[in-house]
Amino acid sequence: MATELKMPALSPTMEEGTLAKWLVKEGDTISSGDLLAEIETDKATMEFEAVDEGVLLKILVEEGTDNVAVGTVIAMVGEEGEEVSAPSADAPTPEAKSAPEAAPTPDKGYGRDSAPAPASAPAPAETKAPAAPTKDGERVKASPLARRLAEAQGIDLTTLTGTGPNGRIVRADIDAAAGKAPASQAAAAPASAPAPAAAPADVEPLEIPHEVEKLSNMRKTIARRLTEAKQQIPHIYLTVDCQLDELLKLRSQLNKSLEDRGIKLSVNDMLIKALALALIEVPECNVSFAGTDLIKYSRADISVAVSIDGGLITPIIENANERSMSSISTAMKELAGLAKEGKLQPHQYQGGTASISNMGMFGIKQFDAVINPPQAMILAVGAGEKRPHVIDDSLQIATVMSATGSFDHRAIDGADGARLMQAFKKLVENPMGLVA
Repeated sequence: MATELKMPALSPTMEEGTLAKWLVKEGDTISSGDLLAEIETDKATMEFEAVDEGVLLKILVEEGTDNVAVGTVIAMVGEEGEEVSAPSADAPTPEAKSAPEAAPTPDKGYGRDSAPAPASAPAPAETKAPAAPTKDGERVKASPLARRLAEAQGIDLTTLTGTGPNGRIVRADIDAAAGKAPASQAAAAPASAPAPAAAPADVEPLEIPHEVEKLSNMRKTIARRLTEAKQQIPHIYLTVDCQLDELLKLRSQLNKSLEDRGIKLSVNDMLIKALALALIEVPECNVSFAGTDLIKYSRADISVAVSIDGGLITPIIENANERSMSSISTAMKELAGLAKEGKLQPHQYQGGTASISNMGMFGIKQFDAVINPPQAMILAVGAGEKRPHVIDDSLQIATVMSATGSFDHRAIDGADGARLMQAFKKLVENPMGLVA
C-alpha cells in the first residue's frame, strides 16, 4: 500500500512552508536518508530527507507552492507500478488547512525554542469556512483570502481562471474581476483566526510608483512573533554607559597573542562572554516565564542576532559562560556564515537563555530591543564612541558604549535587572574578569 509523504515540521514554530524545489521526480527510487526536497520554513531553507524506502509514485504538491500546511500530503511513495489512492480525507491540503493541533507542553528543564504553554482557556466558537464552489464537478482551487474576498464582493469563483500555481485563484484574480475595487470590511479574517501580525492583508498601495514584494515565511514569522512579544510581554528597559578603553586594550593584546592561530576577537565576542558571566552572577535574570512556573537555567546560552537577507536569525553560543573568548569567536564566525547561507540546523538557533543584539557597527548610539520569547531578557548594544566622561572626578575623553537591557517584568524585577546591568558594566570596564 502506498505511503503518504507529508509536509514536515522542520522547526518548532513552523505551521506552513513553501515547497521550494523537488530534488527527485516521479518514478525515482528513494532510500532512507535521500534528499527529497528543499523547503522554505519560517527560519531558513532546509532539505527534507526520506524516511521510508520505495518509489516516488506521485507528486501532489508542485515545487514553488506557498503556504503548504504542516501535515499536508505532498507525495505518495510505494512499490513500482502500485496504484495511487487519494490522500486520507483528514490530511490538510494547500487549499484547505486544518486547525493546528494544541502546542506540546515544553520541557521543564533546559528547554528549546518552544514557548511555555499558557494556562488553558476556553476554545473560541468554530467559524465554518464557506463551502467551496465547484466547476464542472471539480473543486475550484482558490486561496483562503481569495475565497473571503470573493464572498464579500459577490464574485462567483467558478467564472474565474486562476493565475496562481496550478491554476489556483489568488487575490489578484479577485481584484481583476472586481475592477480592482477595494476589498470589503467583511473580508477580514474569521473570528476564530489569530490576531493579524501586521497591517491587514487587504491594504491597498498608494497611487504612486511602487512595487509589491511578497513576504517570505521568515518575515511573516518575525512580524507575528514581534507583535506577540510587544503585546503580551511587559517590557522594562534599563540602560548603562560602559567605558570601553580597558576592554579595547585587552582585545588588542589578546589578538596579538592569537595571530598564529588565525583568530581575531571582536568586541562583540567579548560582550557575549560578559553577558554570559553576568547571567551566572545574577541567576534571577537567566530565566523563562512559564505561566504558573519560572524556569531557572544553570548555564548561559547566548542567542546572537545576525542580520541576513530577508530577516534576522539568532544562532546560539551554547555554554558561553564557560567558553574561552577564542572559542566564542570561532563559533560565532562559523554560525554567522551558516546563517547568511541559510544552512543553520535547528539545534543551532533553537533555544538560548538570553539574547544580545549589537548595532554599534551602524553607528547607532542606543536602542531598545524586543524580547525573543520564551527568553526573559535581551541586551541591546550601541556604538562605542568618544564622549566627555568623568574619570577620577575630572572630565576627560573616553570611549563609551551604551547598553540597554530589555526585561520581561513578569519574570524579572527591576532591581534584579539593574543588578545584571551593573554586573555587565563591571565586567566590561574591568575586562580581566573575562579571562580569569
